[in-house]
Amino acid sequence: MANTMTVLSTEGPLVDNVLQSPVDRYQHSFRRTWMLIKVALLLMVAAYLVWYFTLDRPEKHAEILEHFKYGSIGSEPGGSLFSSVGGVLPPYWVFKALPSVCPEKLPGGYASLGMLYEPGHDLPIGVSRRRRLGIEQVGLNCAVCHTGTVRATPASQASIVAGMPAHQLDIQRLFEFILDCSLDDRMTADSVIAKADESGGRMGWLEKLLYRQTVIARVKAQTVSLRNRIGPLLAGGVPRWGPGRVDTFNPYKSIQFNWQLAQLPHDELIGASDFPSLWNQKPRDGMHLHWDGNNTSVDERNLSASLGAGVTPVTVDHASLARIHDYIWTLPPPKYPFAIDTAGSGRGQLIFNEQCAECHSFTGKKTGTVEEIGAIGTDPFRLNSYTLLFATSQASLYPESEYRFKQFRKTNGYANQPLDGVWARAPYLHNGSIPSIWDLLQEPDKRPKQFARGYDVYDQRNVGFVSNPPSQSAFVYDTTVPGNGNGGHLYGAKLPDEQKRDLVEYLKTL
Repeated sequence: MANTMTVLSTEGPLVDNVLQSPVDRYQHSFRRTWMLIKVALLLMVAAYLVWYFTLDRPEKHAEILEHFKYGSIGSEPGGSLFSSVGGVLPPYWVFKALPSVCPEKLPGGYASLGMLYEPGHDLPIGVSRRRRLGIEQVGLNCAVCHTGTVRATPASQASIVAGMPAHQLDIQRLFEFILDCSLDDRMTADSVIAKADESGGRMGWLEKLLYRQTVIARVKAQTVSLRNRIGPLLAGGVPRWGPGRVDTFNPYKSIQFNWQLAQLPHDELIGASDFPSLWNQKPRDGMHLHWDGNNTSVDERNLSASLGAGVTPVTVDHASLARIHDYIWTLPPPKYPFAIDTAGSGRGQLIFNEQCAECHSFTGKKTGTVEEIGAIGTDPFRLNSYTLLFATSQASLYPESEYRFKQFRKTNGYANQPLDGVWARAPYLHNGSIPSIWDLLQEPDKRPKQFARGYDVYDQRNVGFVSNPPSQSAFVYDTTVPGNGNGGHLYGAKLPDEQKRDLVEYLKTL
């Protein structure tokens, strides 16, 4: 308590003296200190929240093969908390929970779609994990489309081959399931959190709060938007892609450029083709890449492919893509893992050098060039779906940047490919319409009209995968469907059968 005392003089009042007690001084000091503490705490909380929501931390994989299989390339959603961009997969905990939330929609889980799991990993090969926008996110990487398996018999252990086409992956069904289950009424914050807790996962209290307040609502809204964008490709009016195939550029048109697919000519939406191999890229740089040879730069091809996986110019991880580039630059093709008739192979090499090397050996003068569609005669739908307008639009994605696309061109045919590791690249032709090399060497009327795709047991005699597996769930590829034609590429079709057999043996060695 303070007392005021007036001092008097002959001239009247002179000074007011304020007498302050120790209690007053303590209270004043306490209030000032407490205010400073509250301000400091608020600043610390604000700094933590800024750090929490701006943290961009991918899982690290020092070993390059692990990075190829599980490393992020930037395909997880990014941007800002209020305006996220990119990504085609839901957040980590949602992705993990969906098969349990909607078990009848995917009884065998993601493995039933051809996704590959390894011991010690809770995510399939080709799915990366990255913390962005305050939560754990997942995205697709190169390995999802470029890792396959081979077995000698149904009882054999499958061998995983990096860089091999993912001939079992049904990526269209994957997208359909995610879209369908994400919009299911059972997919709620509580169900996802419960599944996370059941699995022993660590979901922090703030992440749980975000799931209840914003994440699930945002996932559903973004799912509706994505479904509306790519709906024409999933509605049944376009032929199914099936295992080992993808329509590379039509989803790209919608997701990257916001084109209205329903307004495009129907035939343009038929563009499914096989996943290619991804090994031995160094000698390919400068060749015409993609099935229709629309680019001659491995780096541009890689960056473009990453956009198809959900990467955007805002979210792309260029350093990670550089690691992938270095890996596939010299990744050797896999050696044929079964027996080879060496005598037959020797005879077959002579046939190959005479009839095939010009277009399919690394030293062939036509290897890596585009063969006009009128000459090659194969199904034209994939070629026609890549339009001049789309090729021109790709140049707008990285304006004023070293990453600007400069090599994309519209062609009028399909590129002659080197055949290294060709045994592991079945089925054959750009659309995967012929199950084995033996079938490819037949006249078109003797090639299979229908066959099963997605089986990894190897047909060692004909060089391809067994195409009549004893499974009721096998995807039946119908060559009479638009885009699935198996005509053309008649080279070698008139050889005697014994020479065809010798040629098949030689191709095993490449």
